[in-house]
Parts: sequence; structure tokens; C-alpha cells
Amino acid sequence: MAGVGFQLKRLLRRDSLSSDLSAFVYAGIISAGPLILSILGILFIGVLSLGVVDPPVLIVQFQVSVTYLISFSLVITGAVQLLFTRFISDRLFQGQHDRVLPNYNGMMVATTLFTGSLAVCLAIFAFDGTSLSYRVLMVMGFVIVSNIWICIIFLASLKRYSIILAAFFVGYTVTVAVAAGLSRYGLEGLMAGFVAGHFVLLACMAAVMRRDHMSGDRRYMAFEVFDRRYVYPSLVMVGLLFNLGVWLDKFMFWFSATGTRVIGPLHASVIYDLPVFLAYLCIIPGMAVFLLRLETDFADSYNAYYSAVRNGSTLSHIREMRNDMVRGARAGLYEILKIQAVVTLLVFAFGDRLLEAAGISVLYLPLLRIDVVAASLQVLFLGCLNIFLYLDRRGIVLALTALFVGLNGALTWITLELGPNTYGYGFAGALVIVVLVAVFMLNRGFDRLEYETYMLQKA
Repeated sequence: MAGVGFQLKRLLRRDSLSSDLSAFVYAGIISAGPLILSILGILFIGVLSLGVVDPPVLIVQFQVSVTYLISFSLVITGAVQLLFTRFISDRLFQGQHDRVLPNYNGMMVATTLFTGSLAVCLAIFAFDGTSLSYRVLMVMGFVIVSNIWICIIFLASLKRYSIILAAFFVGYTVTVAVAAGLSRYGLEGLMAGFVAGHFVLLACMAAVMRRDHMSGDRRYMAFEVFDRRYVYPSLVMVGLLFNLGVWLDKFMFWFSATGTRVIGPLHASVIYDLPVFLAYLCIIPGMAVFLLRLETDFADSYNAYYSAVRNGSTLSHIREMRNDMVRGARAGLYEILKIQAVVTLLVFAFGDRLLEAAGISVLYLPLLRIDVVAASLQVLFLGCLNIFLYLDRRGIVLALTALFVGLNGALTWITLELGPNTYGYGFAGALVIVVLVAVFMLNRGFDRLEYETYMLQKA
């Protein structure tokens, strides 16, 4: 597999400041590029629609509708994202490449049927008072975006990050162009642009994937991914719980006293949403470090350790490889912490100017600061979870994500009861606790790694 890791290693191999900076920028573009493109695309649509869409509240309705499509599709498909990733990884490890594409087709069909049925039911019973065209576009958007997450999982498992980024660029270019062209038709025109652009995005990824991963299997479609032999219930729950944990505080604010009804059953919370939006833009450096270290130092040392185990190397060599892997994991997490600490300090120092540049009141500054801390901790938590998944510690990951959901729900409810001065601290507090627990369990797991590698394997 010609993954992004090879490109990063080639840049880092030059051992110079410019090459290190190039690798960091490349990792940042690959890891956060789709996020930036999607955010900028939706913002451009809003800006281009000003003065064209009347009344302006239709633009807010469009942005809120898109937010719900993305959030709920992530939570729903989270149940199969890691399951599908594990299936692909196992088949590739066993050299069974022919079984991957038919099961991808099966997963897409299953996702389309489930999300389509759910979306149609919601459109019929929950969106009273909205136009038929709006409901149809919401159903189409929900199905398409849900399938995009599955396709991204497939390409990310093959480490085709560049393809994902290119597809997002093409898709959101079409989204902005079509939405701007149809903006005179109001909300339905904006939604039509979103649906058209994301259909192009999905089509681009699917076309490249089928071209580069042709299957010798005569079957066009297979559903082995749902076979009991390959289903890991823990991975199903982890994917569902992690996405739910990330969005739970947002859902609670939307439907609390701070939220207002925007369209149909959809609510939004202006006091909470804007700072969160800016905070997630501030995690780009952490995401770059996360991808850079995971794809280079840790991945190499991980492969070296388990290759030594499988090949029956000497105990001293195995321990040496194990120590390299532990150093790589700890260095990666430490670098994420360092870079996000710098970003957080910059936001604390210049956050008021950032808000003014974005046209947002400086009264949001306290919430922006705590949201940046929370978003930074989320990157660190994601790093810990990925290391545990590399080590196949599914039970630990399940416990951590369940703890994350429980703490985020409980602490966010407390902050809603206490009042505006505590908003954001529930999400941040939940992440502080789960990150500390994850780091403690990670250190303990590394201390027991050799024992668990040999003694806890099934015969």
C-alpha cells in the first residue's frame, strides 16, 4: 500500500528543518484538509447567499440542517465504522484482497437501506411544516453523507489520505458553485447544492477506489462483514459511543433552554455553537502531529515489535523493539500535548482578536478558551484510543468511550443547571478525566505488554 506514511518518511529522512516543516505541513493538510474544506465551503455558501436569499434566516436554516446531517450520520454510521475497518485490515493482512471490494459494496447497500429507511420515517413524521422538496433533499443528503463516511473508512484503511483530500476539494467546489447558482431558490436551492456536491464527492472517491482496488472475486456484492465470525460487538459499541460522546454536549445544548427551534424539529444554540466551531479549527496542529507520529515512529516500531514476536526473535531483541514502540507512543502523545498547549496559550492571549476577525462578540471569549482546551484534549484522547486499538485492547477502548459518554452527559447537565459561566466545562472536564484514565491504563498496558502478547492469546 502506497500510504501517506511513505511520503512523510521520505520528507523526514532529509533530516533538516525545512523537511521537518514540510512533513508537518503535509500531515496537517492531509489530516485536517477535509475539515477545513467542509467548514470553508459552508461559510462561502453563507457569504455568497447574503443579499440573494431572502429572508436571511434561510441561510441559518441551511447551516443548521447541514450540521444535523453530519452529526447524526456520524453517530449512526459509527456503529459500523470500526467494524468495517477491522474487517478490511484482517483481510489485507491475510492476503485476501479479493474479498474486500465485494464487502465494501455490501456495506454501502446496507448503509443506504438503513439510513434511507430511517431518514424517510423522520421526514414523514418529524418535519411537519416543511416543504416536500426540503424533506426529499434531507433524505438524500443523509444517505449520501452516511455513505461518504463508509467510503472514507475504506480509503483511510488503505491509507489513501491524498485521495480523500482531493475528493473533498472537488466535492466542495461543486457544492459552493451549485449552491451559489441555486441560491435564488432559497433553502431548497442551497440544500440542492449541498446534495449535488456531496454526491460528486462520493462518486469521486468510489471511482478512484474501484479503479485502484479491482477485485478478482466474481461476486459483486458480499455481506461477510456482518458474519458472526468477523463481527466484534466491542468495536460496534466503541464507534457508536465515541461519536455520541463527541456530539452529546452539543445535542444537550441544542435542546435545552439555551437552544432555539430553527426548522422542523431542528434546534441550535448560538451561545454554544460559535465558540465550538472556532475551537475545532484550532486542533489542526495537533491533528498534524497525531498523523505524523502515528504514521512514522509508532507505526514502524509497532510493526518491528510484532514482527520480532512472530519471527521468534531473541528476548533481548523483542524487548528492544518493545521499548522503541513505547518511546514512540509516549513521544507522539507528548508532542500532541506540547503543540496544543502552544495553540491554547495563543488563543488565551489573542482570542479576542480572533473573535473580532470572525465577527463574533468578545463576550464569547471565556467559552472559546475552555472549548479550545476541550478540543485539544479530544485530540490527545483520540491518540490514546488509537494506540489501544493498535494493541487490540478493545475492552479498554470500550470502557474509555463509555466513560466519556457518561461523564460528558452528566457534567454537561450540571453546567446547564449552574448557568452560562460554566458552559463548556462539562465537555472539558469529561475529557480531562478520560485522558488521565487513558494515560494511566496505557502506561500499565505497556508494562504488561510482553506478558499479554504471549499469555493472553487464544490458542
